[in-house]
Amino acid sequence: MNVNPSPSAASDIDRYARCIEASKRVRWDIDKDILKGRRFDTSQKFLPDGLSLVDGLDFLTKDEQRYLSQIQGRTYANMFGLVERFINAKILEVSRDHWLGDQTKLEALVRFSDEELKHQAMFRRIERLAGEQMPEGYVFAPDPDEVAGVVLGKSTWAVLGLTLLIELISQSHYRDSMDRDPNLSALYKDVFLYHWKEESQHAIMDELEWLRHDAALSPDERDEAVDEFIELAFAVNGILQAQSASDAEYFGKTCGRSIDSDEFEAIKANVLKAYRYQYILSGADHPHFLKTLTGLITDEQANRVVSAVATLR
Repeated sequence: MNVNPSPSAASDIDRYARCIEASKRVRWDIDKDILKGRRFDTSQKFLPDGLSLVDGLDFLTKDEQRYLSQIQGRTYANMFGLVERFINAKILEVSRDHWLGDQTKLEALVRFSDEELKHQAMFRRIERLAGEQMPEGYVFAPDPDEVAGVVLGKSTWAVLGLTLLIELISQSHYRDSMDRDPNLSALYKDVFLYHWKEESQHAIMDELEWLRHDAALSPDERDEAVDEFIELAFAVNGILQAQSASDAEYFGKTCGRSIDSDEFEAIKANVLKAYRYQYILSGADHPHFLKTLTGLITDEQANRVVSAVATLR
């Protein structure tokens, strides 16, 4: 019996092992490394304009644009806390395939799960801190457990694809936007700096598990999974539609002046546009996500995904 792994399998094991090494190296603590007893500085933005798109609302003052960025930033943190609920559940599920197999892969995924639980705890802390500094009336509508139940009802292929998209988003948003903006709240910026440090390993494992799972599918199973991935994208869009309306209403009630109906509709449309970019389009357009996805599916299936995403632009 040949007990030596194939070259490709050995390469995969090495990638999981490097994720373990990186996980140990960048490991952080919520209080000691991030919060440090600080509160949010509401004289600064939470999200940069490239993500919040508030600079497109030229009828708002700079102070109002900053406040709207803070509302969006609060939702941004809550959204990541929400998605990490189903991401963690799926990672624990797929780790089962390694229980009696390669323990390097198992350790890497167990660390992944532990970090996702920590991230959820961190985002709950961020919500409490934001609530202390911002007016009453903010509502984060979606229930994380209900959303996770819907998402986990789809195929593993579809869920892992969505997970990779989300975790690539978290990296590119920090590197390409947050890190370059000197006008963000230092605490808020640190939250996503440290989040990025661990998500970098998670995205590698997302891809490895997605490829591993894909290799066991039949063409018909994969074709159905592509449709389920599209369904998940539209389910996310449904959440964004509800939350953008809620956030626009909260802004209108707490910004300190009367917002007329035309302004309100413009704000609501702008926030929805920003949220679609933040949580769907910036991931769907990510070069590595596109390369990975199109490497797994046919041209016809890719066209279905592209056509579906185009309706959200």
